[in-house]
Amino acid sequence: MKRDRKIIAYIATSADGYIARADGSVDWLDRPRTAGDYGMAVFFRSIDTILWGRKTWDEALGRGGGGWFGDKVKNYVFSRRPPQSPAAGGEFVQEPIGAFAKRLRAQAGKDIWMMGGGGLIASFLDEGQIDEFIIHVIPIFIGEGIPLIEARRRSVALALVSSRRYADGVVRLHYRVLPRTPSKKAGRRHSALH
Repeated sequence: MKRDRKIIAYIATSADGYIARADGSVDWLDRPRTAGDYGMAVFFRSIDTILWGRKTWDEALGRGGGGWFGDKVKNYVFSRRPPQSPAAGGEFVQEPIGAFAKRLRAQAGKDIWMMGGGGLIASFLDEGQIDEFIIHVIPIFIGEGIPLIEARRRSVALALVSSRRYADGVVRLHYRVLPRTPSKKAGRRHSALH
């Protein structure tokens, strides 16, 4: 099935595979400035929609985010319990992931950024609704934290599209998610995580 709009997980991890510390902190991402932005500006021009898990959204709001990306970007926040008075800039979603992704992909637009966190990435991946991963591996071990993908029983094959090494030790890995055959699907299906 041809998909015009891709859902891409564009994210940074520690060298031991975590996207944040257990408390949600990403202090380990504060690094000396390097030339360039690891391709972020080019990627950002290719998207017009961002998908957030509730905890990631709340963390972004706490850091002054949410509106970080401007009013030309549509933000969808997945939560089982949306707030009574949601912050401006984000639309809360409780719709099952498969139906939501199908509807979103059918709309005209650019690609879609899967911001995370690990639970939302896992739910979309298990529904076959992530097309690519662009992972920036930061040269640091943090020992424990929130994994890139929440643990569940699964086997998902990837094809390497490209890799790039930066002078500061960051490695960018770009993978395409390969289609799965029904017999290889594992794990439970989830509608929405926070």
